Parts: sequence; C-alpha cells; structure tokens
Amino acid sequence: MPGCAGEPASGAPVPLCESHVLVVGDFAGGRRGTEDALPGPCLVCGCRIGVRFPSGTVCAVCEWPYGDVPDGELAPPRVDVVYYLRQRDDVGDRVKIGTTTNPRQRFARIPHQDLLAFERGDRALERRRHEQFAVSRYPGTEWFRVTPELLEHVRVVAAGVPDPWSLHARWTSEALALRG
Repeated sequence: MPGCAGEPASGAPVPLCESHVLVVGDFAGGRRGTEDALPGPCLVCGCRIGVRFPSGTVCAVCEWPYGDVPDGELAPPRVDVVYYLRQRDDVGDRVKIGTTTNPRQRFARIPHQDLLAFERGDRALERRRHEQFAVSRYPGTEWFRVTPELLEHVRVVAAGVPDPWSLHARWTSEALALRG
C-alpha cells in the first residue's frame, strides 16, 4: 500500500501489511457483521451463533437482538404453520399434514420420526393440502401414503431450509418484531 512501510501480510489476497489487513477487516465487519458465538443462547430460538455489528449483536438464525428480552407478560406471537411429519411403522411409510400454532407441544403428542417441513399457513392451507393429496389419504385421518407427488411437494416447501425449526424461529422472531 502506498505510504506504508510494513511488509505485505503472508497469504493476504492483496498486498497489505498486517495492520492494514486488520483495519480493512474491521471496516468490512462493521458493514456486513462478523459471525461469532453468542455468550448464551438466543432467548427466542435458542441458537448459539450470532452476527456482531458495531451497534450490537443479533441471532444468526432469527435476527433477534442479543440481550433484548421478549416481554414475558405478552402472550407469545401467533404463528400458524402447516407441518409435514413422517412416520415409518407397521402401518406403512406415511406423512401427516397438520396445522398448529405450537409445534413443539403438538409434536410431543404425535408419534413420528422426522419433521420434514413447515409451511406458513392456517387451517385453510391445511385443507387445500388435504384436498391436493386426497388420493393417498388414509380415510378419516390426516395421514397420507408417501407418494412421489407428496415427497416432491415437501421438497419444494423445504427447499433451502436445512432445519425447519430455524424457519419457525425466524417467523416467530418476525412476529415479535412486528408487535413492537
């Protein structure tokens, strides 16, 4: 760098001395944030990874400002989801399509092996999904035989979401933020 007497840092992608590499890193971190471990879990989603900015740190999953405490006197925000649970047993390989506002509590009462996906929506969307896959529905239940069409739909719904819980945490955080 012109005017710098330092030797270029070893392995630096541009010829900057160690001091200037640190200055540029701090500058970039202030604009884009620096990913780092949180001192404790996020109070909204439980994630342990955050993004640090000069103005503060936010959760890397749900973007809740670290250190902010959700108002405990307010009811949790309502986030309606349609869920897809998979169960393989002596009945067969099947998927339950249901809806809830409290998935952890609901799933504790439903035998299943895998949470495949969440889709934001309420009973109206759930009814549309039941109609969409009615051909493979076990009569009188919310369980459906696994078919290529159903698995393709779940694949599309879950695209780009490696963990459905992180998506649910984001929706919950957004609902909290909108509440003010």
